[in-house]
Amino acid sequence: MIGEESRLYPRVTIYPECMIGSRVIIHAGVVIGSDGFGFARDGSVWIKIPQTGRVRIGDDCEIGANTTIDRGAIEDTVIGAGCKLDNQIQVAHNVRIGEGCAIAACVGIAGSAVIGNHCQIGGGAGILGHLEIADHTIISAMSLVTRSITKPGFYTGVFPLMPNRDWEHAAAGLRRQVRLRGQSRLTLGASPSHSSSPGPDSGLGADSDHEATRYER
Repeated sequence: MIGEESRLYPRVTIYPECMIGSRVIIHAGVVIGSDGFGFARDGSVWIKIPQTGRVRIGDDCEIGANTTIDRGAIEDTVIGAGCKLDNQIQVAHNVRIGEGCAIAACVGIAGSAVIGNHCQIGGGAGILGHLEIADHTIISAMSLVTRSITKPGFYTGVFPLMPNRDWEHAAAGLRRQVRLRGQSRLTLGASPSHSSSPGPDSGLGADSDHEATRYER
């Protein structure tokens, strides 16, 4: 179903049962409702998990060229009213994006992530699956979100490019340094809530879980 005054440009593909609101603009090459990337391993073979949900796009949205929005596995993939999505964005199955969000080009949102209302996500950022992003959150370009964000704010997770071996050493050293700073502040009598390591006041939730026997984007 496509609402009134919506505009579709050439080579837009909308799979059956998807729902498009009113006054929606969908640019060339967009694919809405293709199967989500869901498989379960059976020995040495990957078994496809049926994707039986839909895609629902609210009123007054704009979807940029060559963006892909996968249908849900069981529940629907949802884009809230007033969202603006740039070109070449991947929205995986069961993702829910709140109202009034702006998402720049080449963002990848993995399956079952939930993004709140009025969020802004910079180009090339990645959001792992099954995470939740609070309303009014801003995420810098090229950031990788590996934990839920529970408090609104401006978040950046960009690490300079370097050989992988050097990156592993640098990342491990940075984590140790953050822990040591937190311990030294506690020793000096500072409140635990002022530690530099992620805690209950940092707005960051626990690390995302990864299933060994299933592979779902």
